[in-house]
Amino acid sequence: MSWEMSVIETQVGQARARSRAGIEWPTIGVVAITYGLFGLLTWHHEMLPWWLLLPLGGYLVGLHGSLQHEAVHGHPTPWRAVNEALVFPSLWLWMPYRRYRALHIRHHATPHLTDPIDDPESYYLTAEDWQRKGAIGRALLRVHNTVTGRLLLGPIFAALSYWRSDLALALNGERGLARPWLLHLIGAALVLVWTLVVCGLPLIDYILLFAYPGMSLTLLRSFLEHQAHREAGQRTVIVEAGPVFSFLFLNNNLHALHHAAPDMPWYDLPGAFKRHRAQLLAANGGYRYSGYGEIIARYLFRPKETPAHDAALAK
Repeated sequence: MSWEMSVIETQVGQARARSRAGIEWPTIGVVAITYGLFGLLTWHHEMLPWWLLLPLGGYLVGLHGSLQHEAVHGHPTPWRAVNEALVFPSLWLWMPYRRYRALHIRHHATPHLTDPIDDPESYYLTAEDWQRKGAIGRALLRVHNTVTGRLLLGPIFAALSYWRSDLALALNGERGLARPWLLHLIGAALVLVWTLVVCGLPLIDYILLFAYPGMSLTLLRSFLEHQAHREAGQRTVIVEAGPVFSFLFLNNNLHALHHAAPDMPWYDLPGAFKRHRAQLLAANGGYRYSGYGEIIARYLFRPKETPAHDAALAK
C-alpha cells in the first residue's frame, strides 16, 4: 500500500468519522482565544506601543486566516453554515470567505499543482505572461519571490491580483459573485465598527498593525509550499516549524501531509506526520525545510526561483 493510500484509508477516515460524530473542541477553543485576544488587543491598543501591536495583531489576524482554512475543509463542526459563521468576521478585510473557499477547493482538486492556468493559487506565470511583464515588471516579480518582497509587497500583489480577477469575471457576466462579496462586506463592516468606532483605532493603524502583517505572515507560509516540479508528488513542501509558527498556521506547514489528507483536523497532523515522516519525505522527494528561520536565511533577499512556470519546471 502506498503512503497516500495508507493515510487516506486510516487518518482521513478517522477525521471524517470524528466530524460526523460531533464538534472538534480544540478548534472551537482556538476560535474563542483568537476573538478574545483580538478584542482585548484592539480595546487596549492605546496602552501598547506600535512595535508590540504589530506582531501581536498580525499573529492574531494570521491565525484567523488559518481558522478560515480549517473551515474550508469542513471543521470544526459537521455543519458548513456553522463553520462559516465561526470565521465570518473578516479580520484581514481583503477577500470574501466564500470566494476563498471556492478557489481553495479548486486548488486541491487540480492534478496540475503550480500550473498558472489550472491552479488558482499558483504564484507562477505562463511564459507568455512572463515576457509580457517587461523588464520592470519582471524585476518586481523577482523581488516578490524573496522573503522580503513577499512580506512587504505580497499583500498588495495578492489583493490587486485577486480584485482584478474578480472584476474581470464580473464584467464577463460571471454569476455567483454578488452574494460572497455582500457577505464579505458585512463581515468586514463588523470588524471596522468594532475597531474604528468602539475601540477608536484609526483605520490606517488597523491596516498597518493588524490586517497587513496578518496577510504577510500568511504569505510567508505559502511562500514556497508548492514548487514547480516534473514529478507531481514532489511539488508540496514540509516545513518542520517550531511551536510558534506551527500554531499560527495550525500545522498547515506540514503541507504535503495536508494535501495527502485534506480532511484531517489541524491537531491530528503532527502525530500523523511523526508516524509517517520517512514515507512522506520519500514521497515528496525530500522537499523539506527545518523551519521558517532556514527559509528566511536562505531567501531573505534572494529569489527562490524564476516565476516563469516553464523555466521553473526545467530547473
